[in-house]
Amino acid sequence: MITLLQRVSESRVEIGGEVVGRIGQGILLLVGVQAEDDAAVAERFVERVLNYRVFGDAEGKMNLSLRDIDGGLLLVPQFTLAADTRKGRRPSFTSAAPPDHGQSVFEAMVEIARAAHAEVACGRFGADMQVQLVNDGPVTFILD
Repeated sequence: MITLLQRVSESRVEIGGEVVGRIGQGILLLVGVQAEDDAAVAERFVERVLNYRVFGDAEGKMNLSLRDIDGGLLLVPQFTLAADTRKGRRPSFTSAAPPDHGQSVFEAMVEIARAAHAEVACGRFGADMQVQLVNDGPVTFILD
């Protein structure tokens, strides 16, 4: 699994002009599921993201986690994160999970996150989505 974590002051995802997920301050997590990933991998990522210290404390140091600030988590599936871009002019998606498997792992991740955290929103697997965000900082990390 490859994820792109962005600390946001707000974010939302729309499908066909309809807002399907929205958060205020929190984390936008773009999720690329790879072929070997499963629910156990999704669970480890959720725990890592919920406890990843990317929010400023009273001194402005990144010492607080999403759980510490009771922020929102917006999960958005993005299979293109699993692309191999090392050669050529066209990405290869051979390491990306097949659609059925990717959807299953992403949905498991959403369920795990909702069981572990109060505010969780998500995009829709396989949909053409428009994601809007205000990156706070900017703070962006690749987690794999």
